Amino acid sequence: MVNYWLMKSEPHVYPYSQLVDDGSTHWDGVRNYQARNMMRDDMKIGDLVLFYHSNFKPPHVVGIARVCKEGYPDHTAQDSKSKYFDPKATPENPRWMMVDIEPVKALNSIVPLEDVRNNPACEEMLLVRKGQRLSIQPVEEHHFEIVLAMGGLSRSEL
Repeated sequence: MVNYWLMKSEPHVYPYSQLVDDGSTHWDGVRNYQARNMMRDDMKIGDLVLFYHSNFKPPHVVGIARVCKEGYPDHTAQDSKSKYFDPKATPENPRWMMVDIEPVKALNSIVPLEDVRNNPACEEMLLVRKGQRLSIQPVEEHHFEIVLAMGGLSRSEL
């Protein structure tokens, strides 16, 4: 069974176009326990991801990605030169996890946060709830389908 997710990245740090160029990437640097637990326990190969550009005007969903490697230790936590270094992370207790994702398809048109917020069918989506700031969040299948359609794609095009 496929699960659905939304993953946020700032486009000046890692845009969707870079994921397309790279072919896949590891999703490192997540330092929130709830998001870590989702990557460690819940994200599975084949799960689909709404790739979201945050900290941008306007913030928006830009494309679809797929989980291509399940949760494993985030090596940046143990790299003292990394901005994501965590001195408490060890090989025995890595503390932080990551998954790998690959691009599936760019949306035909971006889906701005404001459009999602203004769509009554998306009012229960975590993305539009006040105080919801997780960089990785689950998405209900029907919300995934709605955002996909708002971006000009159908499920059959994936």
